[in-house]
Amino acid sequence: MRFGFKTCFATAASLVLLAACSQEAAQVAGEEPAAAQAAAPAAAPAPAAADWANGPPEYRPDIDWPQPLPNNWLIQSVTGMYVDGDDNIWVLNRPESISGDEANAEADPPISECCVRPPAVLKFDQEGNLLASWGSENYVEGWPVSPHTIFTDSDGNVWIGGSQAGDTLLKFTPDGELISDFGHRGPRFEGPAREQPQDNQQTDLLLRGTASADLDEEAREIYIADGYLNKRVMVYDLDTGEFKRGWGANGTPLAEIPNEPYQIREPSTPPLPYFSTVHCVQLSNDGLVYVCDRVGNRIQVFTKEGEYLNEFVVASETLGRGTAGMVSFSPDPEQRFIFLSDIQNGVVWILNRQTGEVAGRFGRRGYGAGQLMLMHLAVSDSDGNVYTGEVADAGRVQKFVPVWD
Repeated sequence: MRFGFKTCFATAASLVLLAACSQEAAQVAGEEPAAAQAAAPAAAPAPAAADWANGPPEYRPDIDWPQPLPNNWLIQSVTGMYVDGDDNIWVLNRPESISGDEANAEADPPISECCVRPPAVLKFDQEGNLLASWGSENYVEGWPVSPHTIFTDSDGNVWIGGSQAGDTLLKFTPDGELISDFGHRGPRFEGPAREQPQDNQQTDLLLRGTASADLDEEAREIYIADGYLNKRVMVYDLDTGEFKRGWGANGTPLAEIPNEPYQIREPSTPPLPYFSTVHCVQLSNDGLVYVCDRVGNRIQVFTKEGEYLNEFVVASETLGRGTAGMVSFSPDPEQRFIFLSDIQNGVVWILNRQTGEVAGRFGRRGYGAGQLMLMHLAVSDSDGNVYTGEVADAGRVQKFVPVWD
């Protein structure tokens, strides 16, 4: 049963429910309940690097973020989020996923005053004000069938990628004018997705688009998580699109990656020798490459050349959609901590970036304020705020602010 918490902001009633649920859950777990769990905290000052050296803060939801949207827009399934260099938060959602009851204001005549589908791209500031909006299904030729990732470059251009057969990356100006198509489009596949054949050896095509990507602008390279069909990381020249290198789990060469459907790792068994779902790729300040194997419940760490360095397994007994959705880093220069979105448990894990040990966590499954149902990703800004996006029926964004002792 779906509760009516999919709104632009949380109501006071939901806060009461959250406080009660959080206290009950804490008592069941034998922990002290956090009295201020559901309360909207005062804005925390930007933390100094020394704060992060002593460990991560606690996190509380900001129930006033974002501000109510104009035009009776209702955010839909959120698949992409990115924080740019000015701490603006870019949100990619799927307007076409709106349901009949949600789109009452689109009827002719309108059934009620709310709601209508929003543009696909929404840009917010840290206070939750909407700064820009654009994009929709068939917005331009080649618009993704399944929009999945968004990020910006140092020139302020906005990149959008899709994760279905025939999708690729598109580059836009900040106000939504198409600049270029990255290419490497695979053919459309008309049959069931599970029947589309893998090909981890060829390098010309992204057979099911882009799960995630990150830029190394100094080296003029783009790193792509090719993981919704294949099981690999791909690196291309940012300017020419020329393939440069790629690898699979543990640094496996492309030639040795099996073209077979991924297997679900059974609990209490060793990690698989190949990736399950390569859902993210992110570069750290010190030049390491972090790859999310979502269904594999793990992050693997590599050099930029694909040399395997380390593996962090998170909530290893989790089944279903897995725990390793998106990596973001704490804002201190050393990036001491990783924020990892866990879609299955509804948790943002805070990991020590050197050891992979859990240093903190926040969130739980649910539709209330501060709860996370099908959280697709979490991103952070320069003040340590964390923003989350939920897919499917949850379809919303939330902001969590650090609370320092």
